[in-house]
Amino acid sequence: MKKRSFAFHYHLMLLPGILLLIFFSIVPMLGITIAFQNFKPGLGFWRSEWVGLDNFRYLFELPDSRTVFFNTIYIAILKIAANLIVPIIFALLLNEVRSVLLKRSVQTIVYLPHFLSWVILAGIISDMLSTDGLVNQIIGRFGGEPIMFLGSNSWFPGIVVGSDVWKEFGFGTIVYLAALTGINPALYEAAAIDGASRLQKLRYITLPSLKPTIILLATLSLGNVLNAGFDQIFNLYNPLVYDSGDIIDTYVYRAGLLQVQYGLATAVGLLKSVISFVLIVISYMLASKFANYRIF
Repeated sequence: MKKRSFAFHYHLMLLPGILLLIFFSIVPMLGITIAFQNFKPGLGFWRSEWVGLDNFRYLFELPDSRTVFFNTIYIAILKIAANLIVPIIFALLLNEVRSVLLKRSVQTIVYLPHFLSWVILAGIISDMLSTDGLVNQIIGRFGGEPIMFLGSNSWFPGIVVGSDVWKEFGFGTIVYLAALTGINPALYEAAAIDGASRLQKLRYITLPSLKPTIILLATLSLGNVLNAGFDQIFNLYNPLVYDSGDIIDTYVYRAGLLQVQYGLATAVGLLKSVISFVLIVISYMLASKFANYRIF
């Protein structure tokens, strides 16, 4: 009886969290029905006209839909690749620093942008890249003409990817530094006795030891292929760069809230969620197969 009573208290302690999960995560999923309706806020879920898959058909007939999906996948893939490569290189370089104080100082400095919101960072980036900002002032010093970085479709994707890497690579570096500390020092000592150079140690010891971590993070990032970063792009983009910067999330925002096309916006969001769910399942299967990573 005591054991049952003890377990009951634990279950009772979980009850507030479960209720919050139900009310804020499960009940709102009823809104998925809007994707299959010509939704009118005044009529609600139950009296709005049911149109079946018409919203999805209309979505794929829109000329903007191809651009939006392409931009989302293109920017997301570039972010995933850059956020895998840059932290690895930086972690390897930082690992070679012998001064503990310098290593910790650099690690802290590059980690700080991770804690800043995109509202703040977008303001800083916009000021730096404006026509009279710091970057264009430097270009002008060398006789160049001012560039509209945030108004150019050729520059905008690179700015998005570069600023995202700058914000997040410090966090990724910590993951790889933690993996580097797990490498057996005896391997390096044996390699040094055999006359191995630093590059040979890197090639035959460090990189093979990091391989499971790299594979794990690469496969888990597959689930974010359709997440190109709403906060970042929403605070940086403008109508001039819709052709290269408009992604699924920003399109849903404009269609649903600004153009009052609730059914279309919900259909786009639902399609993205279904595809993302499939990709997450695939990523966990790959992580389990190649990196022996399991959550269940």
